[in-house]
Amino acid sequence: MRDLDETTITDEVLQAISRTPDARVRDVSEAIVRHLHAFVREIEPTQAEWEFGIDFLTRVGQMCSNVRQEFILLSDTLGVSMLVDAINHRKPKGATETTVFGPFFVEQRPELPLGANMSTGVDGVPMFVSGTVCDVSGRPLAGATIDSWHSDDEGFYDVQRREDLKMRARFRADDRGRFWFWSVRPKFYPIPDDGPVGEMLAAQGRHPYRPEHVHFMIAAEGQETLVTHVFIEGDPYLDSDVVFGVKNSLITNYRECQPGLAPDGTEMAVPYLLLEYDFVLSPELRP
Repeated sequence: MRDLDETTITDEVLQAISRTPDARVRDVSEAIVRHLHAFVREIEPTQAEWEFGIDFLTRVGQMCSNVRQEFILLSDTLGVSMLVDAINHRKPKGATETTVFGPFFVEQRPELPLGANMSTGVDGVPMFVSGTVCDVSGRPLAGATIDSWHSDDEGFYDVQRREDLKMRARFRADDRGRFWFWSVRPKFYPIPDDGPVGEMLAAQGRHPYRPEHVHFMIAAEGQETLVTHVFIEGDPYLDSDVVFGVKNSLITNYRECQPGLAPDGTEMAVPYLLLEYDFVLSPELRP
């Protein structure tokens, strides 16, 4: 290990790693070294730039807390989260596509009956959400659980500025795989950009916005749990989602409805929006 230079040090590090007893740890470690060393050779950073990089990653870690994960934001905004998602969710034809989980899911969401309003007390345009859940053969998945959550009409989630949970709930599909509930229309919003990831976006000339969307997590026995969003056609950030989460198959549109009888029999005194989307789950992978 004497007299190592820029042409020999990579092989020496790889040789040291080759003795790693766990095969997966060895493979991952070797790949990290190969790609990281290749990156450094390509960029040829100055000492000051290297120190800035170390400081940046240090500040990313220091920004993390029990309510904020700056490293996930970094992964999201560099497209790594969506790449990992794509690799781990290679779906069969016809199955609904996945997208990133997002940071605003909470375990303590309420379970509500079909047709309930999960945004009671929240201002906004009323939104009736409905759809079906089936498997890839078209068989309705009775009793499937449908978790949904989204922002309010100013782009904020309940956990960002409320003590009570709103605009999130779990529902159970009926015996024909159907579900429906009420809420209010969400809005596009910026990811937290007051930390080092925000500084990175500014330096790259990028905005911090996500397009308007509604989150869904859908599960049924024998099926792979689906985590996805439904996006709205015409949103100004559909083609520049800061976390690269938009897929064409997940884009739909509202149907604008006038006052009157809603699909579930509710008498509406004001205009409302109808959001319809049918979900197809893929079979659970067996070990």
